[in-house]
Amino acid sequence: MESTREYLIGLGVIFSSDGRRRWPDDLKARIVAETLLTGAAVNDVAAKYGLKPNHVSSWRRMAKDGDLVLPVLEEEAAFAPLVVFEEPPALEVMPSTQPIEIAAGDLLIKLDGATPAVRIAEIVRALGVGS
Repeated sequence: MESTREYLIGLGVIFSSDGRRRWPDDLKARIVAETLLTGAAVNDVAAKYGLKPNHVSSWRRMAKDGDLVLPVLEEEAAFAPLVVFEEPPALEVMPSTQPIEIAAGDLLIKLDGATPAVRIAEIVRALGVGS
């Protein structure tokens, strides 16, 4: 059976000569994501990794502030709601008064601001812009 130290090293934690641990951001993010699973408790997740709960809580604050990007865990269902319409809802399109310009290399195409988006997409596709 491996020791806690070996387990953490396997996860990417770096131990310094004075015993301090350096946690990679992706592991911090995974630990925080584990605390957000249904039924999870910060204390339990912290204990699993040999951390103090307040340490994990500080990482949660980092995630809340946008300093850690959390992964989607396999245990977590990632679904989006599905909405089915008999007919697509009507979109209100406000014609633009500004001309539209499409640049492809040395070519510049100027279109009226009221040009339908479908037509613009066809032109862009035909030019291969962005390919």
